Amino acid sequence: MRGMAEAVVEPVQPNSDERGHRPERRRGLLTPALANLALGVPAIIPLYATYWLLTEYLPMDCRDITDMARPDVRNCNFHTLDHAGPMMFLLALTGVALLLALLAVDVLGPRRRREDRPGRWLATAALIPVPFLMLLILAKT
Repeated sequence: MRGMAEAVVEPVQPNSDERGHRPERRRGLLTPALANLALGVPAIIPLYATYWLLTEYLPMDCRDITDMARPDVRNCNFHTLDHAGPMMFLLALTGVALLLALLAVDVLGPRRRREDRPGRWLATAALIPVPFLMLLILAKT
């Protein structure tokens, strides 16, 4: 007589663990996460340039030196105006370099390996701003 509930046992494939996963195909997120955190260190430069432009330059009432003479302008700083051009250039230059590094590490690198896909690498790209955010938090305290 058979019991009401029988345990169904599926055969385990020869190259798999107890859950049926093949170890050579199983990849974690540690390598992509560490690679993207390492990309985050040089990304501090374009992220800081973006932060500076958003917090210092954009809130100002003037956009060039001739606006400083107008009587209705209150929030205008000569040093911020003087540094805006080089900061924009720095942002453009380092931003392009960061995007090229991101393309090389997260898209082209995984495509060269048959067993790896760019999806996991691109998902961990959200970790790139973490070093900058940690420095920003430390600077505010």
